[in-house]
Amino acid sequence: MTIDTEHPYLEIQGRHSLKGEVKISGAKNAALVIMAGALLCSDQCQISNVPALADIERMSQILSALGVQVRRSGDRLEIDGRDLKQAQAPYDLVSQLRASFFAIGPILARLGEAKVPLPGGCAIGARPVDLHVRGLQSMGADVLIDGGMVHARVKGNGRLKGANIYLDYPSVGATETLMMAATLAQGETILGNAAQEPEVIDLADFCVSMGAKIRGAGTNTIVIEGVSRLHSTDYNIIPDRIEAGTLLIAGAITRSEISLYPVIPCHLASVIAKLHEIGPEVVEDGPNRLRIIPRDLKATDIETLPYPGFPTDMQAQFMALLTLAEGSSVVNETVFENRLRHVAELKRLGAAIKVKGNVALVRGVPFLSGAPVMATDLRASAALVVAGLAARGTTIVQGLHHLDRGYDNLEGKLRALGANLRRVDPLALELATLSPSS
Repeated sequence: MTIDTEHPYLEIQGRHSLKGEVKISGAKNAALVIMAGALLCSDQCQISNVPALADIERMSQILSALGVQVRRSGDRLEIDGRDLKQAQAPYDLVSQLRASFFAIGPILARLGEAKVPLPGGCAIGARPVDLHVRGLQSMGADVLIDGGMVHARVKGNGRLKGANIYLDYPSVGATETLMMAATLAQGETILGNAAQEPEVIDLADFCVSMGAKIRGAGTNTIVIEGVSRLHSTDYNIIPDRIEAGTLLIAGAITRSEISLYPVIPCHLASVIAKLHEIGPEVVEDGPNRLRIIPRDLKATDIETLPYPGFPTDMQAQFMALLTLAEGSSVVNETVFENRLRHVAELKRLGAAIKVKGNVALVRGVPFLSGAPVMATDLRASAALVVAGLAARGTTIVQGLHHLDRGYDNLEGKLRALGANLRRVDPLALELATLSPSS
């Protein structure tokens, strides 16, 4: 593979030990949906512990296009939804960010009408929105999908009505969309077979802090009693469990002892259990702190499942770790189709992996060797970075726009722990060489 000379890439010199502690940023998947949830409030919301990510900036632009004022200072966002009047979200922005589709629930609940393009983001399978649509229809919305646009409208007084909704699959996005829509609906809504992810709980807690009446978040049945209005709030987002899990993998794959804070250990229970199975120890090192203690790696099997099962967002990173484990491992991806595209790139580094459908057989090898690789999606980019940390020689990770969507300065955090890596911008280097010397 040749190196793309037009876009930034990471240059990683592998096999350096890591040491120290690292601060975990706020949860991307909570921050994005909470930003959408702020549309429910016809007042100001203060949100803190917001990560600095490309996706967060894109969501801010979407909210601004809807007439909402968004101001950022450090890790805090102020979102003022008093002037929300625009029911149609901009196609060019929404088409790039899947999480922005969740805004259809709050917009519809506030305005009685919403026009939102079908979502974009990572190219991981179909990820349809049929569960969102059927749920909104159950609450009294007329929904038309035409030309890539979802147009939802509530007749009469423009207010959704509570309903008993059973999700065919515990979709995080559908659970969040419908829970938000139900907060301002008339009457009671019951969401059955709801997603139980920590980010769902965080969204519910955020809505409750604004005056919503929600109970059962974190179980498979969520009950929402609609209210007529929500008030301002000041809310702190939970730590990012996927960033924390990725850094635990970085410690394990480099045979390094590192500490993470703040973390909520129970959010990482399945990842920690699998790390224990293959060798490394993960111990609580004080309140909201975890420390990984390296050990020799041995094979295990993983199967991705909805929470509290093993997270699909950790599958690629864990597979990178298994490439160096003694023995053969099986990785079964059950949540999303087409989420094994990182396999071809890991094989460029010397990994021994065979794929059949959504199942990968990983045979551990003694070592990986650096090579140019291309990230295919957000979590694949993280997998290639952690693999590069363990590989002999130099690894070039391209496609950094994926990494920047979901990790807040990952390379800076790794560098602070002792990793030898740098971001290279070929165009900037070329311009520097062309500039006249002073």
